[in-house]
Amino acid sequence: MNSLPPDLTRVGHLMAPQGLRGAMKLFVIGETAQLLALRRLYLEGLGWRRIASIQQQGLGVTVQLLGTDTREAALELRGLKVYAHDSELPGLEDGQYYYHELRGLEVQDVAGTVLGEVQDVLDMGFQDVLVVKYSGGSALLPLQAPYVVVKRGLAVVLDGAPEGLIGGQADTVKPSRENGLEDGPETE
Repeated sequence: MNSLPPDLTRVGHLMAPQGLRGAMKLFVIGETAQLLALRRLYLEGLGWRRIASIQQQGLGVTVQLLGTDTREAALELRGLKVYAHDSELPGLEDGQYYYHELRGLEVQDVAGTVLGEVQDVLDMGFQDVLVVKYSGGSALLPLQAPYVVVKRGLAVVLDGAPEGLIGGQADTVKPSRENGLEDGPETE
């Protein structure tokens, strides 16, 4: 198994070559502007690569890595996950945070009761999900839900979350007879 160095945050993955000289499109997780100042990237399975150039192109990013100077070389890198070292990511404005900053934060209710700890953040497309470890296992919380409040460096607070979201059991709803989904034989 390929293990990653510590303190890396996934910033995207390499896509199709851009042109004939080894430049590649980079699918970015997060804001593209945050990557433009980076000088190196970590490619999963290959290690650190210096950036020869990186530029915003439309809504995406095009990156040229040193040593990748042909379309064929770029094709070999297609699909690889790309990471940046946490310390090399640019600072953010108040109210913003990187996902790696959420790992290890307590998840609390509004009264301050600790419900669990953020283990990871998963990019699920339109909805990012917090993986929360608690005494009975783990739970998934939608990060963009209105009841999830991030207090950078302190905690993730659940304000108005549905009851039982972490560690609770959902109410069992008996299937409706009118839809033909009831349990057991039909009786009249």
